[in-house]
Amino acid sequence: MKRPRAPSPPSISSAAKPPLSPPLTPILKQKLHRTGTPKWLPLKLTQKELTLPLTFPTGQTFRWKQTGPVQYSGSIGPHLVSLRQRPGDDTVSYCLHCSTSPNSAELALLDFLNAEISLAELWSDFSEKDPRFGEVAKHLRGARVLRQDPLECLIQFLCSSNNNIARITKMVGFVSSLGLYLGEIEGFEFHQFPSLDRLSRVSEDELRKAGFGYRAKYITGTVSALQSKPGGGDEWLLSLRKLDLQDAIAALCTLPGVGPKVAACIALFSLDQHSAIPVDTHVWQIATRYLVPDLTGAKLTHKLCSRVAEAFVSKYGEYAGWAQTLLFIAELPAQKALLQSFSQPIQLDEIEENKK
Repeated sequence: MKRPRAPSPPSISSAAKPPLSPPLTPILKQKLHRTGTPKWLPLKLTQKELTLPLTFPTGQTFRWKQTGPVQYSGSIGPHLVSLRQRPGDDTVSYCLHCSTSPNSAELALLDFLNAEISLAELWSDFSEKDPRFGEVAKHLRGARVLRQDPLECLIQFLCSSNNNIARITKMVGFVSSLGLYLGEIEGFEFHQFPSLDRLSRVSEDELRKAGFGYRAKYITGTVSALQSKPGGGDEWLLSLRKLDLQDAIAALCTLPGVGPKVAACIALFSLDQHSAIPVDTHVWQIATRYLVPDLTGAKLTHKLCSRVAEAFVSKYGEYAGWAQTLLFIAELPAQKALLQSFSQPIQLDEIEENKK
């Protein structure tokens, strides 16, 4: 499944709630060295391996912005990058706006995109196991699972608890603005994600005044807990990539505000735990419709979440989290509309019924 590792997004309504207040603590505005005139370069991934609208505006990360028709921009460490796809062009291009090193930027980008994992091989394997998946995958190719920095992913999903896309994005933007300023693209300001040390200097009161509510204590509590880890919080988080899934989930759940669902998101999107299954109401509906129909009508509990996760792994194997991600994306309104737009609509329920 692996290659050698290389040496319409949801609208954010400003009317949903008042905008977050600017940070009360000083923000570092020092600019890094810019790379000169922006130059677009081909990335070593085709559209079959990476489709931007099926990867970035799907709830994995809330820090990347749409900066063109099929263009998304964001920061990876100290690198400010844009990715672009053009109609009729099978290649994905990238543009480096700001970086300390172009070579390290490309390596960091490929790592962030999990480029060592072949979607073509995964999709073929999943389609053999599940014809319904094969029908969806024909039209929704290139939906990748990202490999984010664990601290960045953790803080984002602490913001996501019982929240909506618009509010999550604003909260994550507030936290991001505490980091080093990297530049501006199409009216959006971009920052390197703040370090643990920088986050430790933000008080619970500041976060509450900025509209984080009860999540403020979870963020400051988690930052404090990470700073107390032997060897440092960043190293502790990275060490979870070497653990079994259940051990990694259990370790994450020791942090304030991290429950099983948030832990599964962090594990899947940043810790190489490819069989992690974040179970929410949408995934529950998918599972009861196709994998565990005997649970239809039951109330979702922690025990049943485990059963759903086991059902996905039983069906799709060690990369079940990637299969679940594609099936989740297929349920998003924009993608449902895309699937229904084909001249011969995909009859998912009929395909499943014929298998019985």
